[in-house]
Amino acid sequence: MDNETAHVNILDSMARFQNKTVLITGASSGIGEAAAYAFAREGAKVFLVARRKDRGAAVAARIRENGGTAVFHQADMADRSQIAQMVADCVAEFGGLDIAFNNAGIDGVFDVNIPDHPEDIWDDLLAINLTGVWFCMRHQIPAMLAQGGGAIVNMASMAGVKGFPGSSGYAASKFGVVGITKAAALEYADQGIRVNAVCPAVIRSEMADRVFGTDEAVKEAEAASWHPIGRIGEPEEVADVVLWLASDEASFVTAETIQIDGGLGA
Repeated sequence: MDNETAHVNILDSMARFQNKTVLITGASSGIGEAAAYAFAREGAKVFLVARRKDRGAAVAARIRENGGTAVFHQADMADRSQIAQMVADCVAEFGGLDIAFNNAGIDGVFDVNIPDHPEDIWDDLLAINLTGVWFCMRHQIPAMLAQGGGAIVNMASMAGVKGFPGSSGYAASKFGVVGITKAAALEYADQGIRVNAVCPAVIRSEMADRVFGTDEAVKEAEAASWHPIGRIGEPEEVADVVLWLASDEASFVTAETIQIDGGLGA
């Protein structure tokens, strides 16, 4: 989808999320941005969070221009006080919290074996990708319990369910996300909160550009060769799964990790 002409008009939607409040981290680009448009199309009030103020605010403005409801909030998932404030401000803005998509994350380094993995990058990966998600849920869950339940979708990765050499820090963070997703789901399964994770393979994004380069032909040839389906995934394809997991259509689904991988994990 062309982000400059994104179709977010909720009048054309099924409105599965009418009157629902959705908090999305990492909403300034890629999968988070695609999810923001998709939730808005279906009637949600979206509370968008990212570090990059200009880009995040532009996504929120674009949604409003197309008839949706969106607010941008700047926050860093490495800062626990900012995460706590993020959830508090979302509840204050929209009166509650129904759905959270904890999507924000960093990629760190690849093709680096464990003895050579930079310690500072390891620390950043765990702080943002894992502890950040844990701390998000630490505040989102009480907000959801206060109104009788909700749904949380965490961003994991195929690197969280399958080993890839040279990516120990990223893998550790994403395997951790899978683990805390399952633990949280079981803790709150009987209290109306469902918690699931999505595990994408290579998706067209800034991260893919950093790993495979920006030459589209080279990127398609190398990255697409990973997937039996023969191509890179699109952000909207991940967003579609996130919306399903957050919807009543998935009311009997919790503690799951859904692989969106073009067959990579088979």
